[in-house]
Amino acid sequence: MSAASATLAASAARSNGLGAAAAWSAKFGAYGIVGVGALIMFTPFYFMFVFATHTSAEIFSFPPPAWFGASALDNLKLLEERLPFWRNIGVSLYVALMQTALTLFFCSLGGYAFAVYEFRFKQPLFAIVMGSMIIPAFMGMVPTFMLMDFIGWLDQPRALYVPGAAGALGIFLMRQYIGTAIPRELIEAARIDGCGEFAIYWRVVLPLIGPAMGTLGLITFINSWNNFITPLVVMRSVENYTIPVALRSIQAPNNTEWGALMVGAAIAVLPLLIMFFVASKRLIEGLTQGAVKG
Repeated sequence: MSAASATLAASAARSNGLGAAAAWSAKFGAYGIVGVGALIMFTPFYFMFVFATHTSAEIFSFPPPAWFGASALDNLKLLEERLPFWRNIGVSLYVALMQTALTLFFCSLGGYAFAVYEFRFKQPLFAIVMGSMIIPAFMGMVPTFMLMDFIGWLDQPRALYVPGAAGALGIFLMRQYIGTAIPRELIEAARIDGCGEFAIYWRVVLPLIGPAMGTLGLITFINSWNNFITPLVVMRSVENYTIPVALRSIQAPNNTEWGALMVGAAIAVLPLLIMFFVASKRLIEGLTQGAVKG
């Protein structure tokens, strides 16, 4: 091998080594940024669970406790004395599940209709649906209260899940997903085989839109579980409060049992964590579907 060839080989080796080192550094830096971000986001949850095991005096001591204490059961007992806590959890779970089920059904039907069918005033109707997304939620509080009062649904759980069963976001998400993921030829083939329109939706379309259903279901469940304004407006009795309103009701300017409040919040966040871990795969699939063609 000549001297020039040896020099070129050495230069190539050094370049490859520098490239590998740069790639390793970039990867390490990316993982570091993600790790720091995850730590920052996890910290409030950690302290919520820690404070749930301490008394109010310990929580407001300096420095505040950074590890778990021994007052969790006492805080839970105090919370049960202040609230029908487990009933509030049950109401929240019932409302969230019902709203999720109704939203998935009606939004998938609406999205299927907008994606597949051609009918009169289709574009104006879809524009109205999309336009409703820019209306602030608080503007609907008074009309919602008046309507629920008129039909006699005040202080009834159905007032929390029926009005929002066909949200614009869900219809838009389903319309976009069905329009790109379901071939028209498949629908036409089902019609030729003698399937009715609802049978096509139920037997052909619905099994193929699992990622979008998982995404919408997770979003709907979380939003319903965390909803504070609507239950505050339409619910009257403590027994029918959802968990955010129930926990807020035990706060007072001078006599809030923060340990009991923290244990309630810690228990209330568990269903959300379970739902996220169960549906996270579907959520990622639904958000990335169609991002890569091929």
